Amino acid sequence: MNNDNTTPAPSRADDFRRRISQVKPTRWVRFALVALLFIAWVAWMKTWWLAIFLLLLFDIYITGYIPFTWWKNSKNKVVRSVMSWVDAIVYALILVYFVFGFIGQNYQIPSSSLEKTLLTGDYLFVNKTVYGPRVPMTPIHFPLVHNRLPEWLGGGKSYSESPTLGYRRLKGLRDVELGDIVVFNFPAGDTVLVNNPSTFDYYKLNELYSKGYNIQGGDPSKAEKDYYPVDRRENYVKRCVGLPGQRIRIADGTIYLDGEPMKQPENVQFNYIVGTDGRLIPEAEWDALGVSRSDLAGNPVTTDRSMLYYTLVNSGIAPEMIARRPYYVVPLTRAMVDSLGTLPYVTTLQLASPVEMLGNLYPFDISDGWDRANYGGEDGILIPKKGLTIPIDQTAWAIYERPIRVYENNPTATFKDGKLYIDGKPQDTYTFKMDYYFMMGDNRDNSLDSRYWGFVPEDHIVGTPWRVLISFDGEKGGVRWDRIFKDANPDKE
Repeated sequence: MNNDNTTPAPSRADDFRRRISQVKPTRWVRFALVALLFIAWVAWMKTWWLAIFLLLLFDIYITGYIPFTWWKNSKNKVVRSVMSWVDAIVYALILVYFVFGFIGQNYQIPSSSLEKTLLTGDYLFVNKTVYGPRVPMTPIHFPLVHNRLPEWLGGGKSYSESPTLGYRRLKGLRDVELGDIVVFNFPAGDTVLVNNPSTFDYYKLNELYSKGYNIQGGDPSKAEKDYYPVDRRENYVKRCVGLPGQRIRIADGTIYLDGEPMKQPENVQFNYIVGTDGRLIPEAEWDALGVSRSDLAGNPVTTDRSMLYYTLVNSGIAPEMIARRPYYVVPLTRAMVDSLGTLPYVTTLQLASPVEMLGNLYPFDISDGWDRANYGGEDGILIPKKGLTIPIDQTAWAIYERPIRVYENNPTATFKDGKLYIDGKPQDTYTFKMDYYFMMGDNRDNSLDSRYWGFVPEDHIVGTPWRVLISFDGEKGGVRWDRIFKDANPDKE
């Protein structure tokens, strides 16, 4: 006779029903909300195989087969305490990953290239949904770090080089428009010097070195280098002044698109020469105008043969006058010029003539004779557009080599004997695969922008600033309270 009193194990179906019956209504509500958001995200991504992860969410919130919360039943108080923090941090990081990747994130303005629209020390919320967020190209990366780990974590790259995904952008509200302020990954920032990753343009360093300029550290091409994928390149912020398919040229500081002058933003600045009758302009006067301490560096100009000195001489100021009276070279808006003109001791107030290094402007091979205020020659430069087919001659190759070879992934592309070759096959024309944009700063004479490194491909576009979250004045100290929640692009109509 069998005296075994053990109860048979419940079937999987019975166990499933038991788990379902024990779920509280509030748990079902939380699962429903998360599932709806997840399904909406999958539909936005248009990658339906991701829906399989609904099963994982169902287990996390409802059935609990995978023991994610094993630590809650631990008898060790320390384990429960530590794991509760780990659990909260993991959830927070996952949320941050999705918000930063698909909705928007904060960025800091590090330089004065967009003054007076955006100031150094502004922290912006950049909206990625306007143009549509990019699907992350390097999906595995250390949270809250862009491309390099901080030194206290050992330095080095902050992301995994595999797996990598191709460029794909989700549907946004609209395309980039003329006059938009745009955050984008620096196109010329794919290759950086390991010992100087902040160098703004490795390719320009090579070009200048080949023209005989003294580059600190010697030949850049022989230095140790790092390569960054598109979404790990440094973030830049500029104003879009040229759209795909438009022809852009600059004459006397005015931008022309397809032959028509573009309206200048209200806050656009140019370098002006300000001379006095011998008196120095008080610091308080510059503060009242809104001229930053960094913009006053090197002023008033002396005979030290600095770039500011050569700017004065190139603008017609005699060397003996520079030695005799104070002269300043500072970026000013039209309103600031008018205000300075009312000071009785200001005797000179004129636009400064640009001084450029030979071969400093893009494209390097054909820009001799151009400067930042007179750019593109008589015909201007055609901005590439997706589907646009152009004939390729020596001039076109000088302009479009980098887009063709690097941005559109044709590493074998060469130009020889008057013809373009891709994968060894001769081509008379080339059809662009992406849209491109021309970006410039509002501080026109103090901005490293498309005039210096070329076009911005569509796959480098990150988003557009929405509001200034907070602003810190690094020169005077403190918070600029009047800028909190200020429109990040007041000039955009």
